[in-house]
Amino acid sequence: MRSFLIPVILAGLASPAFAGDRTGYQAIATGDLRAAEATLNAERRIFPDRPELMLNLAAVYGRTGRVEAARALYTAVLERPDVSMLMPSGEAASSHALATRGLGQSASAVLATR
Repeated sequence: MRSFLIPVILAGLASPAFAGDRTGYQAIATGDLRAAEATLNAERRIFPDRPELMLNLAAVYGRTGRVEAARALYTAVLERPDVSMLMPSGEAASSHALATRGLGQSASAVLATR
């Protein structure tokens, strides 16, 4: 199965600066996917349509073998307006581009497991 690390890194780093790690990025980066998922689910109860939260949760789902749940979140990002996110490099990334990349990786994962 292909890694969902690229969307995790990009989405996590693209998120706005919050007090604390409210995008789950630090937990994902250290491999604590349970903590990341708990943080992301809590934040999505408050901000259900934030693309950085959906992208990171999709990445967690992908890395934990829940490919269909990941695909559903990536698709949900694509159904919302495209959001430009500032990357650590200073470059902008499109939420739609990140979701499309995640879908491509999840499609490869599904094909590879059949």
